[in-house]
Amino acid sequence: MSDLLTVHVLIEGRVQGVGYRAWCADEAIARDLSGWVRNLKSGAVEAVFSGNKETVSDMLDAVWHGPRFARVRTVNELDVVEPSNGPFEIRDTA
Repeated sequence: MSDLLTVHVLIEGRVQGVGYRAWCADEAIARDLSGWVRNLKSGAVEAVFSGNKETVSDMLDAVWHGPRFARVRTVNELDVVEPSNGPFEIRDTA
């Protein structure tokens, strides 16, 4: 049984214009996670977190809080994705 987990999430609420992507990247990097984060034109934030199960779970708890001015309304897990390797990155808006 693997101790690795990859999740693909959609985060909705007041999550754009409040530094959410940068905060998310900082938090993921501090946890040594791979993956990415990006804004969506819909106003949501999409992210992939890949790493140790416990650490990914901890990150999923953290995304509910975000930076100071964020107000997260929902965090929905999307389709399963391939594990991500390498450094965590901020991607362009999609």
